[in-house]
Amino acid sequence: MIEAAAIKTIGHLRHGFFTREGGQSRGIYASLNCGYGSGDNPDRVAENRAIVAGELGVQRERLMTAWQWHSADVHVAEEPWDVLQPLKADAMVTNVPGIALGALTADCTPVLFADQAQPVVGVAHAGWKGALAGVIAATLQAMERLGAERERVVAAIGPTISQANYEVGPEFQVRFVAADPCHARFFRLSERADHFMFDLPGFVRMQLERSGLASVEDVALCTYGDKSRFFSYRRTTHAGESDYGRQISAIAIVQ
Repeated sequence: MIEAAAIKTIGHLRHGFFTREGGQSRGIYASLNCGYGSGDNPDRVAENRAIVAGELGVQRERLMTAWQWHSADVHVAEEPWDVLQPLKADAMVTNVPGIALGALTADCTPVLFADQAQPVVGVAHAGWKGALAGVIAATLQAMERLGAERERVVAAIGPTISQANYEVGPEFQVRFVAADPCHARFFRLSERADHFMFDLPGFVRMQLERSGLASVEDVALCTYGDKSRFFSYRRTTHAGESDYGRQISAIAIVQ
């Protein structure tokens, strides 16, 4: 797993941006696929999630993920739920020790949040729709309601698709610029006519930096470009493969 320097120094937390390596899955899901939404064997997914829970120091049934639907919806996790029947949300926050909050991704941007002084943490799944809809701001507001102060919060951006590999159509660029003309800086022209290359992690980082946080870190790793370590929805689509796995990014308050 990959750790963020700022979060790693906080003694009461465990976290990690997990790669696709080190699990039990086979074939196109090899090997640490943590997504029940894939067509992988559910028993192997459960084994993989148990590995992640062990690294985070929580019980396997307390590694929580949601049904991510590209929204700005945030859930306050006060107790575990059945991950086979997940609630709908694209971000989660908690101040409860022993619950790990996880975001499943395969190109979208995972963000981990932690208050450096108070035991309050959060995780966000920021695809372009959720990022544009305000999932970052919503996550921070939910953390503040639990006692966090954004001046103490550190945030870390995990592995995600880079601008070099994220081509979008003209209607996509128009939608972002209509929301704010300043968003034009996250697009550059593609080699294909009337298309653009979009900087999703840069867009997410801008939102984080404007939020007045203590620090923002980016591990700067591209899911599309590193097939050996990361699942990628777009790479799978370009390769004509039938399905793809999901890596997990997670954070927990240790007891």
